[in-house]
Amino acid sequence: MQILKFLLYLLLTIVGLGILIFVHELGHYLTARACHVTIHEFSLGMGKRLCGFKSKKTGIEYNLRLFPIGGYVAMAGEDVAEEGEDAGDPNAFCKKNVWQRILILVAGAGMNIIVGFLCMVILTFGLFASGMKMPSTQIGAFDEAAPSHITGLELNDTILRVNGTGVHTGYDLSYEIMNSGYEPVDILVLRDGQKVLIRGVVFPNSTTDGITLGDMDFRVYAMDNTFANVWKVSFWRSVSSIKMVFDSLGGLITGRYSLSTLSGPIGVSSAVQDVASQPMAGWNLLYLFALIAMNLGVMNLLPLPALDGGRLFFRVLEVICFGHAVDPKLEARIHGAGMMILLALTAVIALKDIFTLI
Repeated sequence: MQILKFLLYLLLTIVGLGILIFVHELGHYLTARACHVTIHEFSLGMGKRLCGFKSKKTGIEYNLRLFPIGGYVAMAGEDVAEEGEDAGDPNAFCKKNVWQRILILVAGAGMNIIVGFLCMVILTFGLFASGMKMPSTQIGAFDEAAPSHITGLELNDTILRVNGTGVHTGYDLSYEIMNSGYEPVDILVLRDGQKVLIRGVVFPNSTTDGITLGDMDFRVYAMDNTFANVWKVSFWRSVSSIKMVFDSLGGLITGRYSLSTLSGPIGVSSAVQDVASQPMAGWNLLYLFALIAMNLGVMNLLPLPALDGGRLFFRVLEVICFGHAVDPKLEARIHGAGMMILLALTAVIALKDIFTLI
């Protein structure tokens, strides 16, 4: 029964990721069409073709492939600049000006981030409609013997910054304390109409999976459930979710987080199962979907070979450094090597997730 339940959530995860992949590739596709780039194929999945059709009007093939691990929009002249069968096509990707190529590359990740934000708006409006109050950043009550109170925070303080990072909602505040409050932090507050910087504020700690986190030891007042506040919470919670990606990458680089914290679809499906078993499962799953959407968008823009961000990096070099395109053969070799490393890392993470479940 447990295996069947896990397989069900794995299927749900694959469907969710498939939607995000479709949205990502749709961003590339629509932008390429708007720039009049010749497109050969729009494909979901990788490997053997399962089904599809070819448009009689445009000649574009639309295919569904065997392995649900990605997708692509095959554009004329995407990987070569002046050679190959697409060299004479005036609408080849490589023949478009550099700003159009940059726009096409950014569009996929942009669509993921937009979808994540829209999900966050739906989530916030849904919680608002259900009568749930949104948390502010003003302290309403302290836990008993709260370290933060002992080290400087006061009742009715409105917290503006935690270690230099601005906070605008209770969600931002909770995350920043969790992320950096495992050691003393500097907090800027609004107190009696004056901004006051309190240095060395201490919070209680807890450890999860070997990672020490700060715990918020006070409760905050609720925000008024106004239309403006709903949009405010949606926007800043989205910004905080994107910042979370960079914080996680920083943690991997500094060694605070180990590579074991990385997860692929199998690990994500386990998280989906955990979230689905909690109260308000529907809203929590929507938040997780929004988080994954924005995570995928940001990760795709990192300047790593084989990712959109890696291709974007070469276009930026073209603009600011060389004034002309990098040797396409060299770029293709770099992206090819990057793809091999990415696939190997994906396999390692999948094996790690499997052994964790076992």
